[in-house]
Amino acid sequence: MQENSDFETAKQQKIEQFDPSDVGDVSGGIFGLPFTTDEAEVVLIPVPWEVTVSYNSGTAHGPEAIKEASYQLDLYDPSIEKAWQLGIAMEEISTDWLTTSTTSRQRTQTYIKWLEGGGHQISEETAAELTQSVNEQSQELLLWLKEKALQYLKNGKMVGVIGGDHSTPLGLLHALAEEHEEFGILQIDAHADLRNAYEGFEYSHASIMYNALKLKQVKKLVQVGIRDIAESEAELIHSSNGRIITFYDAMLKENTYEGDTWKKQCRKIIAQLPPKVYISFDIDGLDPKLCPATGTPVAGGLEFEEAIYLIKALVRSGCKIIGFDVCEVAPGQDQWNGNVGARLIYKLCNWMAVSQNKLTAAGFSAGEK
Repeated sequence: MQENSDFETAKQQKIEQFDPSDVGDVSGGIFGLPFTTDEAEVVLIPVPWEVTVSYNSGTAHGPEAIKEASYQLDLYDPSIEKAWQLGIAMEEISTDWLTTSTTSRQRTQTYIKWLEGGGHQISEETAAELTQSVNEQSQELLLWLKEKALQYLKNGKMVGVIGGDHSTPLGLLHALAEEHEEFGILQIDAHADLRNAYEGFEYSHASIMYNALKLKQVKKLVQVGIRDIAESEAELIHSSNGRIITFYDAMLKENTYEGDTWKKQCRKIIAQLPPKVYISFDIDGLDPKLCPATGTPVAGGLEFEEAIYLIKALVRSGCKIIGFDVCEVAPGQDQWNGNVGARLIYKLCNWMAVSQNKLTAAGFSAGEK
């Protein structure tokens, strides 16, 4: 108890000394904030991993790109007074996992090219050894993240993951499954990610939701913005007895063209979710002009403010956001991709806090669901 009191005192002193209108302090934490993970209400865990990506690479450097761009973000939020005082902190990026990812990615790249018929021939024995090795590393990553996330959750922290590819947040989902009897997942994504061990990788970036659904605590998966899907994934959705509900991007657009408001469509999406919700946000769920360097961009997608409106509407409905991830941000040629990723994460942190009554939004009434 005394230790917590010391952290609260240190946090309050930093709040009193910090000028949110000043130049972003690149020597500080994410967004230039001065808080440690002990002092912050929200802890962001970076996972620099992209071993199974099957198209463009770079997402392992997403956490670094987001942090670097975050210093340019203004902290004032007109909807949430003094939101920055909540306290957001990001753990140090693991150089060990980044090194492992880089080394393993070099091997899997050759294997994936061979699978696609465009690379050098490799033996079935070599392929089997490679996939087994990657599956074991991915399992180790899952357990590492689960243990780390559980420590923060048990200390009353709110937790978000910054990927890496979309396979990375599975450990957080496992941790949340130990803390909550049931919850739903709101997935914003261009892809369904319902492949069973895609390309032989049990923990493929294309298998994250297939793996998440193995958790009995996940009562509902609601997908928004999907526009690239395999027939096997469509069949899984059809046979899920309503456990998976997919709002295809084309359908959302057609509804808009025919007169439906985004507000009305958001209500339909939210009506499918249980009271507790985890948000899994693949950056390619947005229009690719907002994230051109992402690993697998697809034409179409949500505008930034459409996504934020959906998140706010979710909170307004009375749902509680219990965690989130933002994945598949790749640095690109400039800070644009990291800039968009950083702004999205700041909004998610703030609105998760509003949903848990840690922040108050002006003129905002919850419980309309």
